[in-house]
Amino acid sequence: MATFAKPENALKRAEELINVGQKQDALQALHDLITSKRYRAWQKTHEKIMFKYIELCVEMRRGRFAKDGLIQYRIICQQVNVNSLEEVIKYFMDLSTKKAELARSQAQALEEALDVDDLEADKRPEDLMLSYVSGEKGKDRSDRELVTPWFKFLWETYRTVLEILRNNSKLMALYADTAHRAFQFCKQYKRTTEFRRLCEIIRNHLANLNKYRDQRDRPDLTAPESLHFYLDTRFEQLKVATELELWQEAFRSVEDIYGLTSMVKKMPKSSLMAVYYAKLTEIFWISSSHLYHAYAWFKLFLLQKSFNKNLNQKDLQLIASSVLLAALSAPPYDHLKTASHLELEHEKERNLRMYNLIGFNIDTKLETREVLSRSSLLADLVSKGVMTYVTQEVKDLYHILENEFLPLDLASKVQPLLAKISKLGGKLSSASSVPEVQLSHYVPALEKVATLRLLQQVSQVYQTMKVETLSKMVPFFDFPAVERISVDAVKHSFIAMKIDHMKGAIIFGDLGFESDILQDHLSVLAVNLNTSRSMIYPSQPKASKLSAMLPSLADIVDKEHKKLLARKSIIEKRKEEQERHLLEMEREEETKRLKLQKKTEETEQKRLATEFEERKRQRILREMEERTRQEALEFINDVVGKRTKKKGKKPPILEGENVTKQTLMELALQEQVRERQEMEKKMQKLIKTMDHFERAKREEAAPLIEAAFQNRLAEEKDLHEYEQQREVERSRLRHDEDVKEKNRLARVMEHKREFEERVVRRREAEYARLRAEREERLSQVLKARKEERDMKRKMLYYLRTEEERLTRLREEEEAQKRLEAERRKKEEAERRAKLDEIAERQRKREQELEERERLRKEAILRGTPIDAPTKPLSSDLPGSGAAAPAAAAPAAAPSESTTGGGKYVPKHRRGGVAAAAAPPAQPDRWGSAKPDDRAAPAPSDRWGSAKQDDRPAPAGDKWRPSFGGGGARPSKFSR
Repeated sequence: MATFAKPENALKRAEELINVGQKQDALQALHDLITSKRYRAWQKTHEKIMFKYIELCVEMRRGRFAKDGLIQYRIICQQVNVNSLEEVIKYFMDLSTKKAELARSQAQALEEALDVDDLEADKRPEDLMLSYVSGEKGKDRSDRELVTPWFKFLWETYRTVLEILRNNSKLMALYADTAHRAFQFCKQYKRTTEFRRLCEIIRNHLANLNKYRDQRDRPDLTAPESLHFYLDTRFEQLKVATELELWQEAFRSVEDIYGLTSMVKKMPKSSLMAVYYAKLTEIFWISSSHLYHAYAWFKLFLLQKSFNKNLNQKDLQLIASSVLLAALSAPPYDHLKTASHLELEHEKERNLRMYNLIGFNIDTKLETREVLSRSSLLADLVSKGVMTYVTQEVKDLYHILENEFLPLDLASKVQPLLAKISKLGGKLSSASSVPEVQLSHYVPALEKVATLRLLQQVSQVYQTMKVETLSKMVPFFDFPAVERISVDAVKHSFIAMKIDHMKGAIIFGDLGFESDILQDHLSVLAVNLNTSRSMIYPSQPKASKLSAMLPSLADIVDKEHKKLLARKSIIEKRKEEQERHLLEMEREEETKRLKLQKKTEETEQKRLATEFEERKRQRILREMEERTRQEALEFINDVVGKRTKKKGKKPPILEGENVTKQTLMELALQEQVRERQEMEKKMQKLIKTMDHFERAKREEAAPLIEAAFQNRLAEEKDLHEYEQQREVERSRLRHDEDVKEKNRLARVMEHKREFEERVVRRREAEYARLRAEREERLSQVLKARKEERDMKRKMLYYLRTEEERLTRLREEEEAQKRLEAERRKKEEAERRAKLDEIAERQRKREQELEERERLRKEAILRGTPIDAPTKPLSSDLPGSGAAAPAAAAPAAAPSESTTGGGKYVPKHRRGGVAAAAAPPAQPDRWGSAKPDDRAAPAPSDRWGSAKQDDRPAPAGDKWRPSFGGGGARPSKFSR
């Protein structure tokens, strides 16, 4: 750890290390300075050091270093200059945010850049390989490499700042601003997990604040400013939770807001409460709690009507319509009517909790489902005048569903109203907490309620009905959906019906007990008959005696009503004036308090600065005096203190303040000399005492050691004899047992020997059999491999000889062509005379050669032996008719018969034909020019002698050639 005389030196050292690229060493040097207890007095240089320290931490992404540094800096400047801590923390968050945005922009630029050499190529090979190996796209990979580390560091920055500012009353505004930034970060990048953690962190901070009330600098929640910051943070949390669609977290935020207001016993501003109820409506609608949703809308309507004077008539009409539709959307039956006692208790607690959140104070002794219900809510809407603001379509829908009895025409009248209602809605004025109201999302719930009302009214009129009739009466849903709705209604005892699918009929009424139906049927009949009579024969209205007595009663009532309305408007104006006056007074008091607070802070800062300078000057003087005294005291304490501690005495007390260093040094030397002399005397005395003691001890121990040795010898001798005797007895017993075991097993030795012989004979026979089979199998494999090698060798020999023969034929033909070309120049006239005869002869020869070649190839492809020998032309070889075998005649006959006599021979081939027809006598390789009438000798065997082999080939080996000579049986491979 490096030490510096001044903090400025540490800053200069860090800059030098940064310039040479040693950022880690620079960060460590600044960290050591900040965490050192030597530099705890705040100076302006500390702020510069913290800025540089924060820059290094952000650049190197060292969140733990930044947290440690900020905690130490909070200790340094908490009581002196807390604004410096605020500036450092703001700089920390701004720098982290800029780095994260820069990384995100770089990732986007990297993704959008066209970094390819070939414009026709789609992707680089490296990108393709990375995508196949990792399974990620280029954007995901660049985000993981560039953006994710910086986002993690930014999230860690927000957590660090919130942890540092959680119990600092002087920086509540910065705490709220940090929380807002963290919420916006989660909202912008859709970080739902981090948002849940952030809400839990803020919730724990408030819980710890209430738990540990004796902390220094703890925020006072009863103060209006602190309460404003905390409520503002919770409302921002609620807004972000609803925008991220984290409804559970949004509900917990609502509970946090209610807990805060209950804690301080003070309600927030009306604008914040409007936001509160607006978000509650969304939460309850998502959770399908239609009744709570309607009550939240009702509270929001009352709040907007009372405090928001900027709403126009259209906006108020939309909000009132939403309230009424929300109330109508609630199911018309109680879900807990058939619930158990335990479920009722749980639901009662849940309802009390919900009603407290909504803002209704309920008596716990009463049944909550009787106090707050759909019917009571509709009655409140009528009594509070909400019906006067709703649109005509919504009002008609309310009368049809709640007041009229139209079992056959209910659906047909409700459907056009729902179609009109679905088109209503729009944006409200900018002053409203609800930006937009759409009535179309109530249509599915209203269709379900209309279906329930239709089933209820039909069940009161009809006893049975066909399924097709009911399906036509309900145009909103198909019959399976109506069946599900009716099952739920029957379950909660709203209607009584049964569906008979076999008969295709619906049976209404309580099917359990018939007496319940008949007990009041006469009274019901009388009531219905009386109603029918009054409709057919309406009674004449009688003149009212009261109107005759008081003809001006209507005018009096109108005047009183107008007076009441005027009085109400006056009361409302007075309330508004009083509220405005209270707001102005609060604003003036707040302004005065801020001015007084600012003045007090300025005075306090001046006083603190003066005291700081005075303390600094006195501290420097004390340090200079203390350093001189301390150096001398350290030396004397090291020398004299050890000696006095060993003796158990107290160290000497130096009287007088001006004790010089020289005096202390002389005292220390005297103490050292005295201590050395005393130590020498002690050592001499100790040596003499130890000598005498050791001598006496040895003299006394000698006879005792000898006696102990003799006793040990006697004991070991007795023990040896005893162990030897026991071992002899054990050996005798083991021998007797072994002899008995041998005699017992001797009876089965003959059977053992017979069994061994039988097993050995069986195994020898098995071994002989397996060995014979193996040898037979090996011999067959070897024979097959030998035959395969022979066949392959002969095949290769045949192919090679055939290739040589064809090559030789091509060479001979080329030589003949060259000779014929020379002869053609000399015998041009003779050639023209014999042209026809030579052409005919050549044509036959070519046909025979082609036919013979075709037959040979077919024989090779079919794998049949070539028995027919090559038949030479009769015109070329003398005596060929006698030497040709009989088998060649049938093969040559078809080829001659199929050949046409008038085949055209081109002019450029006629010389070749003549040359082929009459080849000249070629000299043999030994110099003889005499023509050779002998048949071509068979080629010699490569692996044997060249003499003729008269052995016949095996009948089954069709590829084995015959190497024998003779005219009676020519070889297959001889030409």
